[in-house]
Amino acid sequence: MFKIENDKVSFKVKAQPNSSINKIAGIYDEKSIKINVKAPAVEGAANKELIKFLSKQFKISKSDIIIKGETSKRKRITLPLNEKIKKFIEEFE
Repeated sequence: MFKIENDKVSFKVKAQPNSSINKIAGIYDEKSIKINVKAPAVEGAANKELIKFLSKQFKISKSDIIIKGETSKRKRITLPLNEKIKKFIEEFE
């Protein structure tokens, strides 16, 4: 589920917009991490909220977060590898 190379980790995300809170909801279809975001899927608001949430969750700069599949609910996220992210990965392996 997680691909680690060159001090970066990438993984698939199923984004769920219009949620009551921002949270990591768990594993989705055994291949992705489901993340709920409060913002609606309008004009990139959900992507901005997702970046903000991941930045706070893993203590990384917003500019270090790479999202592929911006117009889709299924995305590939790439983050710099740090201790918080390593602990997160261990929870799901």
